[in-house]
Amino acid sequence: MRSLLALLPLTVLLTGCSGVQAMSEGAGFGSQLFNQLMLLFLVVTGISYALVLVFLTVAVVGRRNEGGEARLKTLLIAWVGFILIGLILLTLVSFMSDRREAREGADQTPLKVTISANQWWWGVEYQNDDPTQIVHTANELHLPVGRPVQFKLNASDVIHSLWIPALAGKQDLIPGRDNDVRIVPTRIGRYRAQCAEFCGLQHAHMAFDVTVESPKAFAAWYAAQLKPPPEPTDPGVKGGQDFFMTHACANCHTIAGTPAGGRTGPDLTHIASRSTIAAGTLPMSRGNLMGWIANPQGVKPGVRMPAVGMTPDELHAVASYLETLK
Repeated sequence: MRSLLALLPLTVLLTGCSGVQAMSEGAGFGSQLFNQLMLLFLVVTGISYALVLVFLTVAVVGRRNEGGEARLKTLLIAWVGFILIGLILLTLVSFMSDRREAREGADQTPLKVTISANQWWWGVEYQNDDPTQIVHTANELHLPVGRPVQFKLNASDVIHSLWIPALAGKQDLIPGRDNDVRIVPTRIGRYRAQCAEFCGLQHAHMAFDVTVESPKAFAAWYAAQLKPPPEPTDPGVKGGQDFFMTHACANCHTIAGTPAGGRTGPDLTHIASRSTIAAGTLPMSRGNLMGWIANPQGVKPGVRMPAVGMTPDELHAVASYLETLK
């Protein structure tokens, strides 16, 4: 028994109380409010639970002592009063927190971002009144710290759910309907988003990186995303580009400044600048990139990306080309 009790504190490690995908990080204004509400709810409900144990003890002991029924009646009246006060308190604080979140950053122009969910990847589009300033990317999100972000959410196939635990709560993405969610990042860092609604076989492999950075760093990233990748000069890399443009790759993916304009798969214009591939499934590396191209079903069974037949030399050339897309 003592050994089991000694191991009890270690269970905290299993609760996910820290890290890039932890709600307790409080890296967004909504997440901070949630953590405060959670603490208040734990205190109120914890006191309620303790009082229940006290009442049970008094009820058992009181049956043996004279006057126990009267004391129990007094305690029950106090218990009802505490419950009423506690419920009113929690209701008011919840309402006030919701209003605070709605007002936060209301004096700033929000960054508008459309996120589209697909089996099993995320399309991201930064909106702008000037069409030439719209940025398309996939499976990654960069946000400036301190600026409100208005997300427009939609899905192309089944119901998905966007969840960035460190920044905000969940919101569903439903085919045929546009939902929205508003967040205000408050801490610079790198976090992880995840689909929180079971959406098929590879639901667990539908994530993406969220980078919250300074306004200056965000502006630099945004400017780089607007530029098309450079034309390859190396013959081997050029051969990879030619293969990409003349085979099924160009029918599914978009690469700005090239004939590739497919919308079925993620935008690859700056894929080499991303830290992961296959919607957060693998770290970005040449080996993983080649393995993903050669056998996507081996990495994510059921994924809609087909295996394109190619020789080892063609595989190396295509990987070399994609590595230049920064």
